[in-house]
Amino acid sequence: MKYHFIGIKGSGMSSLAQIIHDLGNEVQGSDVTHHLFTEDALVERGIKLLPFDPENIKDDMIVVIGNVFRDDHPEVMKTKELGLKSYRYFELLGELVKKYNTVAVCGCHGKTTTTGLISHVFEDIVGTNYLIGDGTGHSDKDNDYFMIEACEYKRHFLHYFPKYIIMTNIDLDHVDYFKDLDDVKEAYIDFCNQADKLIVACGDDENVRNIKVDKPIMYYGLGEDNDVVAKNVKLSNTGSSFDVYIKGKNVGHFDVPLFGKHMLLNALSVITIAHLEGLDMNKVAESIKNFKGAKRRFKETKIGDIVNVDDYAHHPAEVKVTIESARQKYPDKEVVAVMLPNTYSRTKELYKDFADALNLADKAYVMDIFCDRERPEEWPGVTSDLIIDLLTNGERISMDTADKLLKHKNSVILFMSCKDIYTLQEEFEKLLKN
Repeated sequence: MKYHFIGIKGSGMSSLAQIIHDLGNEVQGSDVTHHLFTEDALVERGIKLLPFDPENIKDDMIVVIGNVFRDDHPEVMKTKELGLKSYRYFELLGELVKKYNTVAVCGCHGKTTTTGLISHVFEDIVGTNYLIGDGTGHSDKDNDYFMIEACEYKRHFLHYFPKYIIMTNIDLDHVDYFKDLDDVKEAYIDFCNQADKLIVACGDDENVRNIKVDKPIMYYGLGEDNDVVAKNVKLSNTGSSFDVYIKGKNVGHFDVPLFGKHMLLNALSVITIAHLEGLDMNKVAESIKNFKGAKRRFKETKIGDIVNVDDYAHHPAEVKVTIESARQKYPDKEVVAVMLPNTYSRTKELYKDFADALNLADKAYVMDIFCDRERPEEWPGVTSDLIIDLLTNGERISMDTADKLLKHKNSVILFMSCKDIYTLQEEFEKLLKN
């Protein structure tokens, strides 16, 4: 079959295109022409990348449409004009989910790393297909398992009916769609009730504990009231180590080469699924110990005494744990936070929380808001100043003022956003090297 992906460089779309290619189909796609990190795996597979053009659409294709593309996009219009079979991203992923023993990872934070870790472990030990929201996808027709990242935005995850669901947390986000926290909780309740077998959920998260679902739940966490508990926890500058008890029984000792309590919790969810599926816990421990992390999640570049970190953090809770992780790994360095806010709606709703999180750093810089689905004129008065005005030691930064960062010595500098903040990092690194 021939597939064309509209918006193929999107993080989920890139992953899905890789999977469809690996299953033996002919795949091409269109997107912006400038380089995005999500295209590298596509290029490695020889998948053709094209600029947007309705002439890309031919009458022998199945078309996959990225979530951000409306019906008035020229390629979408051409697809409808030719009467071609088409799927939205989440619709095609939903079809694939039905064919495998699928584990869907949901939660407002931690989805990507958790999906990456469970994919790594199962691929090491038994083999699995996987779709990770950092632009990583893989499939083999002989695999029985499928690990997917399941996003709650616009309730897209309600297209998936997996065997297991991992729920890392529940928080208010995507405020351009969800009315309030109760609306978010309702979406998660509906999704959890679609699990075929079981939900594995973080019992230390208050919002997770407060929802009621019709399917059985196993809770994991640090609290003794969980079914799966991490004990003898040690957090150091090399990561985390702990023993895991499932329903009171010690199932092994684990070392996670990642930083922050949230990473330990993510690992607990993976260990739980592996135990439920009968994997050898010694092999699981060895695999976890070798995990390198997901793309754009605390990715480090060292230049002299400066450590630059590229991270996808774009919600106050994620900014907070990224700063805490830097303090754990580099206790003797100054911690500098640089953030590119994404969406006017999120900034308006959460600016106080962003400021509180950024104030955990020694110094904070904030760029102007970037958004590709909201127009600034529709959000009068909503600017980065809402955050900056509440910072105890913070200021604005831009591509033109990247040299502000040169005054920081012996520092870890955190570049945080779900958008292209790594371009600012690249500009700063040029200045450093010169």
